[in-house]
Amino acid sequence: MKTAIRLALVACLACLPSWGAAWWSFNRLEVFPVSETAWEVVAGVGTGAADYWCGAGDFAQRVLGVSAASRIYIWKSEGPSVNRPGRKAVQFSMSPPSGADTSTGYSLSVKRAGDNLARHAAVQYCYQFDESDIWNRW
Repeated sequence: MKTAIRLALVACLACLPSWGAAWWSFNRLEVFPVSETAWEVVAGVGTGAADYWCGAGDFAQRVLGVSAASRIYIWKSEGPSVNRPGRKAVQFSMSPPSGADTSTGYSLSVKRAGDNLARHAAVQYCYQFDESDIWNRW
């Protein structure tokens, strides 16, 4: 009987949306794959460009294991999340979208596909808060 209950519980959990499939970045944003080459960082309350880049850089470093000098590109600018309906997200990739302008700008943004940062620069945005902010994130 206990085995049947456990199997039923596992079956129910498998039917839920991909809540368990998220990878959590250093700044506690969810990161999901959206294709074989792209992933999305889902916004939380008050998420800005630096937060998205932290999530993308952390994922590229700890999950993909890319070198510090590797470029991370915005694949799709900020818009509706594929994995979390009703929330915003930015999609990133290790290669630029076809035909995208990959010149670097003067300000940090998530509004233009093709915009890019080196992995090490993106990860630095994970450490842009003061010591009191850490208690608000955890």
